[in-house]
Amino acid sequence: MRKILWFIVIAVLAAAGWFAWELLVPVEPPGPTYVMLHPGYSTRRIAGELKSAGVIRSEEAFILWRYIRRRRSLKAGEYLFDKPANVIDVQKRLRRGDVYFHTVVVPEGFTMFDIARAVEVAGLGPAQDFLKVAQSDTSLIADLAPGAPSLEGYLFPDTYQFSRMQTMHELAAAMVKQFRQVAHQIGLIPSAAAASDPPSNSPSIVVQPDLERTVIMASIVEKETSVADERPLVASVYYNRLAKRIALDADPSIIYAELLAGTYSGALHHDDMRLNSPYNTYTHAGLPPGPIANPGKSALEAAMHPAQSDYYYFVADAQGHHRFARTIEEHDKNVAAYRRAMRGQ
Repeated sequence: MRKILWFIVIAVLAAAGWFAWELLVPVEPPGPTYVMLHPGYSTRRIAGELKSAGVIRSEEAFILWRYIRRRRSLKAGEYLFDKPANVIDVQKRLRRGDVYFHTVVVPEGFTMFDIARAVEVAGLGPAQDFLKVAQSDTSLIADLAPGAPSLEGYLFPDTYQFSRMQTMHELAAAMVKQFRQVAHQIGLIPSAAAASDPPSNSPSIVVQPDLERTVIMASIVEKETSVADERPLVASVYYNRLAKRIALDADPSIIYAELLAGTYSGALHHDDMRLNSPYNTYTHAGLPPGPIANPGKSALEAAMHPAQSDYYYFVADAQGHHRFARTIEEHDKNVAAYRRAMRGQ
């Protein structure tokens, strides 16, 4: 009888020792290790995923500790394990939902095509999936721009943190939400329209009637110059041309037309000026039917408050700025000066 008791004691001590070892001794993952835990995973499935990834040693110890310390649920998401941790630490992270976020940087002037590539590079999914949402999910801006052909212009430039559990729709919605907030700050839209979600058929919300026009103009200004001080002058040139019904002749609009057609080669050629597209501002008077990029705050403000000028032309000066002109004769001189400067470089 005494031998049996000793055997039981030894077995219990051995089991306790094993459990303590598996529970408390940290495991060092084989380098940065990402583990995706989907909603609905059982504790056993989670333990299996962690064991396969080299994050824990024992599925049984993980499950037993979960049974003993069954408090909050273990949250789904993508987790990054890049330093030693024991089972207790791992379960604390899963209960907190300490998921890994991917950084997506959207600079001012990025098109929806650029953003789609940035989303893919960040590891959040295929570029085509985001592009499909950007080109079709215009309900996100239905109250702001009911005639918008896509979300272009309303995916606000910023640095975003997204998880792989978020859908492409949610990514786009976050960017539109940021547009609403900034547009409200600068007085482009009223406070009611700055909500994160577009209101459904609310007659009390009246968005500035020329908002779409302002965003389209801001997108052209954004693509024409990165110099903040010049943007109101660039906007004035285009507004002056619109007032006189002169074609805008904006090269970035042709680039965008070719992006939409999938024919842009990385450079413009003389034949491109004859491209048959409503976005071609050489052959079609007035503004293009939609924004050609996603403008930042400075460009939006320039489109809202253009400088008062009598300029109708501008050209680069080969030093990162532009020369402005009132007449075609002045403009031709500026163009000649630009060409000379480029030849001298």
